[in-house]
Amino acid sequence: MDAIQTEKIYVAVGNDVQDGLKTLNWALKKWNSHPISIAVLHVTHNSTKDYVYTPFGKLPARSVSEEKLQILRKDEQDKINKLLSKYIAFCGKVPAEILEVEKFDEPMQKRVIDLIFGLGITKLVMGFSFMKPSMKSKGAISGLFYVHQHKPSFCELFIICGGKQVFLRGKNDEKIMEDDRGVMSARMRDKVTFKDWLDKWFNDKTNDSQDRSTSLSSTNLESPLNQNQWEFYLQEIEKYYQELLSSNLEEGNCVLENDDSQIGPIEPHVTEHNNYDMAEELESRIREEASAREELKKESDAEKEQTVEMKTELEERKRSLRSLTEVQSELSNRLQIWTLAKTRAETQLEKAVGERSEMVREIEELRRQRDVFNRRIEFCKEKDAIGMAASLAEMTCCAFREYTEEELRLATDNFSDRLRFKSGGDWTNVYRGRFNHSSVAIKMLPSLSHQHFQSKVRLLGDMRQPHLVAMVGFCSEPKCIVLEYMGNGSLRDMLFSRRRNRVLRWHDRIRIATEVCSGLGFLNAAELRPAIHCHLSSSKILLDRNLVAKITGFGLLECHDEQCNVESDLQAIGVLLIHLLTGRNWAGLVEEVMTVDMDRKALGSVLDEMAGQWPLDLARELAALAMRCMSIKAKPNSELSIARVLEELNEIRRNGDEIVEREGPKTIIGGCIDRAGSSDMPSVFLCPILQEAMTNPHVAADGFSYELEAIEHWLQSGRDTSPMTNLRLKHTFLTPNHTLRSLIQDWQTNKST
Repeated sequence: MDAIQTEKIYVAVGNDVQDGLKTLNWALKKWNSHPISIAVLHVTHNSTKDYVYTPFGKLPARSVSEEKLQILRKDEQDKINKLLSKYIAFCGKVPAEILEVEKFDEPMQKRVIDLIFGLGITKLVMGFSFMKPSMKSKGAISGLFYVHQHKPSFCELFIICGGKQVFLRGKNDEKIMEDDRGVMSARMRDKVTFKDWLDKWFNDKTNDSQDRSTSLSSTNLESPLNQNQWEFYLQEIEKYYQELLSSNLEEGNCVLENDDSQIGPIEPHVTEHNNYDMAEELESRIREEASAREELKKESDAEKEQTVEMKTELEERKRSLRSLTEVQSELSNRLQIWTLAKTRAETQLEKAVGERSEMVREIEELRRQRDVFNRRIEFCKEKDAIGMAASLAEMTCCAFREYTEEELRLATDNFSDRLRFKSGGDWTNVYRGRFNHSSVAIKMLPSLSHQHFQSKVRLLGDMRQPHLVAMVGFCSEPKCIVLEYMGNGSLRDMLFSRRRNRVLRWHDRIRIATEVCSGLGFLNAAELRPAIHCHLSSSKILLDRNLVAKITGFGLLECHDEQCNVESDLQAIGVLLIHLLTGRNWAGLVEEVMTVDMDRKALGSVLDEMAGQWPLDLARELAALAMRCMSIKAKPNSELSIARVLEELNEIRRNGDEIVEREGPKTIIGGCIDRAGSSDMPSVFLCPILQEAMTNPHVAADGFSYELEAIEHWLQSGRDTSPMTNLRLKHTFLTPNHTLRSLIQDWQTNKST
């Protein structure tokens, strides 16, 4: 089947928006069931070359400046463009285009006929306002009749007035416009021109003279004298008519009459011997000529007003020029003032350069002094390292040593609550103490029997692994074990306390999980005495000063439960991973994670924001591994073991390290612990009491520097001994250590850059 062809409908519209839209609407409804395209015909008048339309009316283009002329023409063109855009938009989905018809001196109706032949228009819908820009109403109707009468047979013409189709009908010298119901909407008749009237009058007179010749003497009416006189009058009247006609070329030749009134001249009732009517017609023509001259005078007055306006504008510009001259003078004076100010500023700059040179020399001297202090610090560090090595050698001689009760009381200030640890807000049976300038943790075990205590000591003494808290000694009475000191407390406090300076980043959490799994794997795989922790939790994982994780509590509690096996440790690893991911520790956490849909959106909603921006791929791997571990008892898996979990954690850790290397180091000052910064801080910068970097160091009577707040609290609690040597202090005066404070600040500044 052939494709349906689209028929092009030409719609001629004018500048009247309402009439144009109604005409387009009629055309769209007429062919709404046919595939059509619309070509909008719009007249572009070339009168703007000689005239311009302003708010004051139509003015000659030469009376307006070129700049204003361009603005007015641009404004007029913008209005036309907006009008055409409305026409195109009104067509909606029907294809539409604009054809601009440029009109010159020829009549509009003849231009339309040329377009019909030139474009081969088969269907033309013409709005009544299409003719009005170039004609009056009566001229527009006459033009429509002209197009209707002279259009070719292949063109269908539809004339639309007020959104309704009208039909043209001519009879003798009358032309009638009717709507689709046959109701007459307008009527016009040809105007009897002066020349036609004269011809008719003279013809009627001639005929009448011939009829009367039978009763009158021919010598009286047809004498040569009378005949020449009438010819002379006729020539004079014809001459005057031609002059009037040349001055009124643009006047229309038809008249519109509607139901209410008729627009047009009254037909003269000519009688045979009434010359008065002819004189009245002549006077009417004279009055019309005077009216035309009055219009010319008004245009001349308008041009004069424009000239006055231009002179006023010229005066205004002269005043503006004088103002600019004054401004130029003012700017010249300011320039001189600024030149003087520049000279003074250059003098001050030279002085500042000299002062800067002096400051540079002072800075160089300070740097030299800093280098000296750095060398001293290195010496002190080496000395501390030697002392620490000797202390550790003494404590680890024969694996561990036995302490006396007196040594324990001296190390713990007689088991003071100030040195007693808390976990989750509750007191524990662990105290902080000092042996040979080294901090230790002393765990009291009063409930164990002597034999059981000895077996536990032997068991713990054999357990040596980087991620297990090492036992450095014991005391038989009171029963206690001495463990290495973990400066950052338990992982539980680190995760759930929400203290601003105790926040773990996501990559540290992955590393801690790997370290815990490594220590747990060592316990399960020990050759001599394999052990099951069975009570692993975040409170049993401690962090040292460098955030290295170590397991504590192993081997101290009896496990009589049949379910206390490797699977229980695997399940504990899964719970630990969930805590590290979410940073939460509430009752239904494990059950919620077990049931949550593992998509990226759901996972992102439960991740701990305090850990930073988790890589979602790594977080998803950790969550999947955690759920496998937690479901080990419900869904036994022979392939899942501590070693297997450790391998997967190491792989996740390597991927996390690569991400950190790509994105650069993320050291958070004050937001979380700066692990890179704390690991290599010189020990002399740390307060012996708080084990934190000092901000206001003061020297006590024992020669050691302490944080002012910490040493004042020490002395105000009634102590008169040294926190470092346990010897009595000679006095309680504190001296600010400005040199050490400057060194600490310089070190922190260098680390941050």
